Amino acid sequence: MPVFLIALFIVALDQMSKFVIRQFMVMYESIPVIPGFFHITYILNKGAAFGILENQRWFFLAIAVALFYIYFLFRKKIPQDLLVHWGVGLLLGGALGNALDRFFQGAVTDFFDFRIWPVFNIADMGIVIGVGLLLWYSWNHG
Repeated sequence: MPVFLIALFIVALDQMSKFVIRQFMVMYESIPVIPGFFHITYILNKGAAFGILENQRWFFLAIAVALFYIYFLFRKKIPQDLLVHWGVGLLLGGALGNALDRFFQGAVTDFFDFRIWPVFNIADMGIVIGVGLLLWYSWNHG
């Protein structure tokens, strides 16, 4: 599957889910799905994971642009492996999903709340799973 189709799917899913949260919830509202374990909680995050580097909007946008630039520079050298394509696609899709929030909203909309972990979103999952797949591939293929 082409990298850009994977990235586009993640961006679409991410942006649609965030739109629904912004339309139907108010800031800091929390809906228990599994009380005490999993809630849907609407927050805005102006930082990165765990809220680090708060208010560094342009820094994070520059990182997203850099990721796409690096991809375009090296796309012909990327191994033709399904794991790598999914990893890169998920990473790029997640980066773009959060970059769109930062650019248009000024902060990232987060809503998955497992109570023992910072609140996150679909773009965050794409980034983490994408990096995980790329690490797995690199560990197994030198």
